[in-house]
Amino acid sequence: MSFFDMFGPMFDPESDPGDPRNRRSGNDDDPVILNVQADGDETGQRPDAGARPPRRPAGPRLTQRPSAPHAGRGSKILIGVVVAIVVLVGLFFGLANFITDLMWYGQLGFQSVVWTQLGVKVGLWVAYAALMALVGFVSAALAIRARPDSADGSTIRINGDVVEVGKGISSKTARRIAVVISLIVGIVFGAQFNANWADILLMFNAQRFGTTDPQFGLDNGFYVFILPGLQLVVSAVSMLLFIGIVFSLVTHVLMGGIRFTMPVHGRGVLDVTKRARRQIAVWLILNMLAWSGRQIVGVFAHLTQQGDRITGATYTTVNATIPVTFVMAAITAVLGLFLGVWLMRSHALEGPAKPTVRAAAALKAWRTPVVAIAATVVVSMVLTVAWPMLLQRFKVNPNAQEMESSYIQRNIAATQQAYGLDGIKVEQYEATTRGESGALSNETETTAQIRLLDPQVVSPTFKQLQQSKQYYTFADTLAVDKYEIDGESQDTVIAARELDLDGLDNRNWVNDHTVYTHGYGVVAAYGNKVTADGQPRFFESGIPTQGKLTDSEKYEPRIYFSPNATEYSIVGAPEGTESWEFDYPTGSQGATTTFSGDGGPSVGNIFSRLLYAIRFGSDQILFSDRVTSASQILYDRSPKERVAKVAPYLTLDGRVYPAVVDGRVKWIVDGYTTSDAYPYSQMTDLGEATEDSTTTTSSTITGLGSQKANYIRNSVKATVDAYDGSVDLYVWDENDPVIKAWQQIFPGQYHPVSEISGDLMSHLRYPENLFKVQRELLAKYHVGSASQFFSGEDFWQTPVDPTESESAQKQDILQPPYYLTLQTGGSSEPVFSLTSSYIPAGTSTREILTGFLSVDSDAGSTKGKIGANYGTIRLQELPKDSNVPGPGQAQNNFNADADVSKELNLLQSGSTNVKRGNLLTLPLGGGLVYVQPVYVQSSGSTSFPLLKKVLVAFGDQVGFADTLDEALDQVFGGDSGAAAGDAENAGHTSGTASGSGGEGAGSGSSDSQGSTDKQAGSDSSSDGSGSGKSDGSSQTNADLKAALQDAAQAMKDSDAAMKNGDWTAYGQAQKQLQDALNKALSLQ
Repeated sequence: MSFFDMFGPMFDPESDPGDPRNRRSGNDDDPVILNVQADGDETGQRPDAGARPPRRPAGPRLTQRPSAPHAGRGSKILIGVVVAIVVLVGLFFGLANFITDLMWYGQLGFQSVVWTQLGVKVGLWVAYAALMALVGFVSAALAIRARPDSADGSTIRINGDVVEVGKGISSKTARRIAVVISLIVGIVFGAQFNANWADILLMFNAQRFGTTDPQFGLDNGFYVFILPGLQLVVSAVSMLLFIGIVFSLVTHVLMGGIRFTMPVHGRGVLDVTKRARRQIAVWLILNMLAWSGRQIVGVFAHLTQQGDRITGATYTTVNATIPVTFVMAAITAVLGLFLGVWLMRSHALEGPAKPTVRAAAALKAWRTPVVAIAATVVVSMVLTVAWPMLLQRFKVNPNAQEMESSYIQRNIAATQQAYGLDGIKVEQYEATTRGESGALSNETETTAQIRLLDPQVVSPTFKQLQQSKQYYTFADTLAVDKYEIDGESQDTVIAARELDLDGLDNRNWVNDHTVYTHGYGVVAAYGNKVTADGQPRFFESGIPTQGKLTDSEKYEPRIYFSPNATEYSIVGAPEGTESWEFDYPTGSQGATTTFSGDGGPSVGNIFSRLLYAIRFGSDQILFSDRVTSASQILYDRSPKERVAKVAPYLTLDGRVYPAVVDGRVKWIVDGYTTSDAYPYSQMTDLGEATEDSTTTTSSTITGLGSQKANYIRNSVKATVDAYDGSVDLYVWDENDPVIKAWQQIFPGQYHPVSEISGDLMSHLRYPENLFKVQRELLAKYHVGSASQFFSGEDFWQTPVDPTESESAQKQDILQPPYYLTLQTGGSSEPVFSLTSSYIPAGTSTREILTGFLSVDSDAGSTKGKIGANYGTIRLQELPKDSNVPGPGQAQNNFNADADVSKELNLLQSGSTNVKRGNLLTLPLGGGLVYVQPVYVQSSGSTSFPLLKKVLVAFGDQVGFADTLDEALDQVFGGDSGAAAGDAENAGHTSGTASGSGGEGAGSGSSDSQGSTDKQAGSDSSSDGSGSGKSDGSSQTNADLKAALQDAAQAMKDSDAAMKNGDWTAYGQAQKQLQDALNKALSLQ
């Protein structure tokens, strides 16, 4: 019996036997016993005299139930109105985020991003859901049409001498059910391709790369644009056909086309009608053909699959896997046709027969498909598993270098193209390790620009000196840029003074969202200069802002948009209204201002206020008088977040930096286009490649996240205005096919390079994360020979950061790249560059320098024109027999130097801490110079690091002095031949061990600089005999030596007191140590 014979009443209420109207009626599904004369009955036999023919019992008499009173018309209207209001309110709350997003995008001018994404996602969902529902319904409808019973569901069956008359579900009802189930399945599975909306768009906007893959000769654009979308389409078709065969099978089972019966009364176990077999056979053929198509499309993916050594097809893949895949695709198609035809023609699944007869017939009939399937499986195992394995084991492995050579060469060429490494300029650098007097005389410009300020260390110094109030802050890692000051390009450490509400004492909704709305100004210091007491030498500082940038740019200092900005602020007021936004501290009240730009959606009407009250969960937005008819709401204020929302297809750099451009503060964000489908290019985890000591210790600098890619371009430069939040996207790499495709998808959203002003151009630099990815690849792919690449003997690696803790070094936390102005062999003058270094790959503790990598990061200052050498990667390779110390070895030389170690240990003792700055590597003096600033900071709560010493290494020679200029002289025979940026501080440094004090110290750098200049002037103007100077110097040295001896004795007394547990003596010893250190520092 079929499924609906038993459960038909569940689907067709008219067949309910419990309904009195159907009881014992002609439509009753229960069998009716008739007097049927069968063969073998005696003719003329009469029934018993007392028996009467069966009589249908009369049904009970039903009285009409009194009708319930009808609801009044007014009640129905009221109920309808209430329901409508509830639905509208629910929709309003549900759509609040979407509507406010539209307002946000509309205000920025990027509303097409929302509609394009929404249109594609909803369109894909609806189209695929409709297709799936259609396929499912057609499959079910065909099965319903082929049911063995009548269309109204009635059945008549003869079982021996009993005639069974039943009623199942009608075909009309079954089709209705099929429609509902098909729609449900379509809606559920239709959304599975929404996440791949970008692949679909790129497929229909494909561009040509102009280069072809070496295996099939197809343009690389096929793999990057078309293949991902084609794989989605094939997968979608396969899913549709699978749904079709599932619906067909299930419906045939439910409709009786396929019956599972007990093997009694001459019936078999399985009974399939002819029409059911034909339909199932067609669906089976289509599914097998789709499977064959997926195998063929999958062949092209072998060119981007990661192997044991390289990404891409190797010898075994090309000569075994790919040909076998085509063979197996053909076998799959033939097998599908064979099984389908067999299923159509076989009669083993239909007709009554005894179980033994059916079993023998079925065994004979099933022998053919079983043999075909078994043969296919065996052939598949031999061709796809055994043959490639044997080829690899006995032919490739013994001759791997020769066999894989051509494929490795393909990988090298493709990787260099995909990562922009094909234009690298290599120079053989014969580096010396002996410093000679005057060695830097021809490199005075580079020497003068050596950066002393470490942007990862001096953030607390910026805060203490320039924070001004506790509700301002700076990023924990500052930015390095370059500015033209007094006609000269200067490496600069710069930061924006951002708002930090965590430092505000009086927190409430009014203050948080309407009063304290913005930061104020930027602070910039020379990278190569400090004051005599070790403070940064600022050329832009203070509140209100003052300095070189204010004088030259007259820029808007208010920072409404920044990485540290609050969730939202409500700004603006009608003209003539008294302002209430706090602007900057001055006097007893502080200055106030009113935002006058176009920075956010308007909340001037009750509708928008209600929407944003729902979005942010704040009723204050509805009822506060600070929300006026001219108010705007500023939110999503992080520059990176704003760019990510208007260009969701870009991968953004982890560092966002401010620049004063054309009278405004602009946040600059680098955007990348990436792909994981570039044939033969090496696959890289961008997250791992961009992780270093900066990203692990900073909360504001990040890598690229965990993302696999084998193609990357810095295609976009984005700016976000710090005042009004406006976003501008500039196409930086106009030759990148991927950004061309996105321009075609989102027309009018990008500005060409020609619209970049000269001022902005001068602050666009080569991005760090791209450089990190390139240096990771270049550690291996500087090798151009396939045989040498195979051996791996010349592979390099990026050194770990030697300034980090021992535990961090054990975790292989890499040294970050550094922005420096320097001159390499391929450049005629010093260039603002991004630099890094290499050491030999492997776990050996022998760390020597093998290469120095730099990239020209100066884009020039001409409107609409990128500098000719911008992006030129230069690699200086050292000879293989070179013994130039690597960064780790240089740091070890610093630590092992007796004089350095002794003085640093003294500085580290007591209430002061020593912080080692970034270890810079520079090609100078015919070799490699290492420079490391040393900062000293007291342990007080208001202390901050001050630059007190500079370490320099050249070869195995170590210089250690109060200034870089003096330290360079020490390693270059007493006279380096060039003046460093801090040369004016030589002999005039202050002996203060650490900075201290609160806001008084932050009154501005001009005072410190002025005092330094006065001190220098007085020192230079003082006179005396040479012997007097000598005597004074001797006396000073003697006093210094005595102070150091006192400090050493105090340290011993401290250790002894600690071991004995005498904490009183320990405290006294610490006080003596502090006094001795202060005396020693004052004598320096």
